[in-house]
Amino acid sequence: MEKRFLQLNDLTSYNTAFAFNNKIWDIVIKWEYFARDTIGKQFVNAADSISANIAEGFGRYHKKDKIKFYYYSLGSVKECSDWLTKSKIRNLISEEMFTELNCSVEKLPKEIHQLIKFTNERLTV
Repeated sequence: MEKRFLQLNDLTSYNTAFAFNNKIWDIVIKWEYFARDTIGKQFVNAADSISANIAEGFGRYHKKDKIKFYYYSLGSVKECSDWLTKSKIRNLISEEMFTELNCSVEKLPKEIHQLIKFTNERLTV
């Protein structure tokens, strides 16, 4: 029987973040120029950064290096929370869309912390 190794797409936090950043892209791309150029670019960058940092951490060899990037992704989640709230207050997204996206923003820290815990417990290097 062939041994199966953990893959990036096996990580719940990565999949949640990847789906979240694609939703943000789909929303922001439809905004007027000023909103896209100010809030939109930063919101998309922060959202993309969540899954990108999880991916980069996953690709690192040493435990401390992996965890460092997972913590970076947590910072990007907090930044997205800020942009999400600003988007709602400035009437760029509906209350319903805010609620849907906020669900991911609230779920991601728990998932990333589980990944950090898993990495801490399973890796020795």
